[in-house]
Amino acid sequence: MARIYEGNSSGEGLKVGIVVSRFNEYITKAMLEGAVNELRRAGVQDTDIHVMWVPGAYEIPVACQALVEEKRPDTLITLGCIIRGETIHYEQIGQTTSDSVQRIALENKIPVGFGVITVENLQQAIDRSGGKVGNKGRDAARAAIEMTRLIQDIKEGIEREETLQGLIQEEFQNK
Repeated sequence: MARIYEGNSSGEGLKVGIVVSRFNEYITKAMLEGAVNELRRAGVQDTDIHVMWVPGAYEIPVACQALVEEKRPDTLITLGCIIRGETIHYEQIGQTTSDSVQRIALENKIPVGFGVITVENLQQAIDRSGGKVGNKGRDAARAAIEMTRLIQDIKEGIEREETLQGLIQEEFQNK
């Protein structure tokens, strides 16, 4: 029998820290709205949501670390929008932000819903902040909740057993 661990979408009882970049605020406000709406739908109480605004994406990791140390959230969500310009600055900021947030997540053993988008132009950003591609803030909130519950289930030994054959059949039926 295989042991299966799956997170769930219940946010009840979770404390969530959200760090939002003010740069490209038109986009990040829409992403924040998507994230908060998703958290509320999942059962997270408004009093358990801590939002921290920072100047830009580069400052997100420092704020994440501060939230972890001071507010002790169960999970973090990062929201930002980096639009390609004429120099490699876009790549440097995107990579540094991503690497630093991942390091904080691993060192502090805290799941992070990573919602820092890197796009080629403003239209792509609009499309990803509630437009035709969805809302990456909402997606980051969903990922944060599911990963938090998955880690809790692993720690608590909540699992289901299933044969490998059953898993394979289930996978093919879903396609």
